[in-house]
Amino acid sequence: MKYAIFGAATLAFATAASAQSWDMPTPYGDSTFHTQNISQFADDVRAATDGGLNITLHSAGSLFPHAEIKGAVRNRSVPIGEFFLSRLSNEDLAFGVDSQPFVATSYEQAQTLWDAQKPVITELLAEQGLMPLFSVPWPAQGLYTNGEIATVEDLNGLRFRAYNAALEEFATLAGAAPVQIEASDIPQAFATGQVAAMITSPSTGVNSTAWDFVTHYSPINAWVPKNIVVVNQRMFDGLDADVQTAVLEAAAAAETRGWEMSAAEAETMTAALAENGITVYEPSAELVSGLQEIGATMLGTWNANASDSAKAVMDAYNN
Repeated sequence: MKYAIFGAATLAFATAASAQSWDMPTPYGDSTFHTQNISQFADDVRAATDGGLNITLHSAGSLFPHAEIKGAVRNRSVPIGEFFLSRLSNEDLAFGVDSQPFVATSYEQAQTLWDAQKPVITELLAEQGLMPLFSVPWPAQGLYTNGEIATVEDLNGLRFRAYNAALEEFATLAGAAPVQIEASDIPQAFATGQVAAMITSPSTGVNSTAWDFVTHYSPINAWVPKNIVVVNQRMFDGLDADVQTAVLEAAAAAETRGWEMSAAEAETMTAALAENGITVYEPSAELVSGLQEIGATMLGTWNANASDSAKAVMDAYNN
């Protein structure tokens, strides 16, 4: 009996000793569906490994600011993290194809684009010692303003919230003045007059209580951008084989679940904007035409500067 107790105790000690804890920074708050999906991913990993790998979320940029998350994973300050994929467009335009206006404007098109983008993104990240685990889209981006926007000219002179290089270019071509603002800082930016308009998802609009500072929203469906979760390759390789399998299976489930959550979110959050007093209106033909002209101009610039990797993504998407 003593030997049985000793053996059980030794096994328990060995299991505890082999357990690993990973810190995971994310840029968005706990109410965001991306964060909720990642929380479920962490729970799934913990359950599948019987506590062998515990992933602790640090949401809303509380551990690292958004701009530093990718670098923190690369230098192994943390093993895993989430960020907005097109933030890396300055490294290679392949990372930002999903933020090119009117290239992919529906979930079906966004999925086709991700199928074309994923192998290229995987190769580019591998060069930096990173491995993508899963990617989840935001709902299609809409336009938030004070008052209805009938034409692109109505945006002229407005201070416009931007979150990546593509949106900076978009705002500039629309005659607006782009200002880089993180999602968590949106309410303060509007309150202090830093910005007066923005293009973002209905999810971000609700999470930032947009009805407190704008009156109108138009679902222009400009693009369907994605977040991505990456892991440091060396730290992943250091996991036991069965733990690696658990992580990959949980990641695959998180990607499927996240896309479903995003589609549901698009409907419920657009409705929530209206319920809270924002006027939701369909864009005029003149506005759509003007926005598409901007998109065509941006795509021309993109093609002129795109790497072979980026062009490979677009070729695969269009074919």
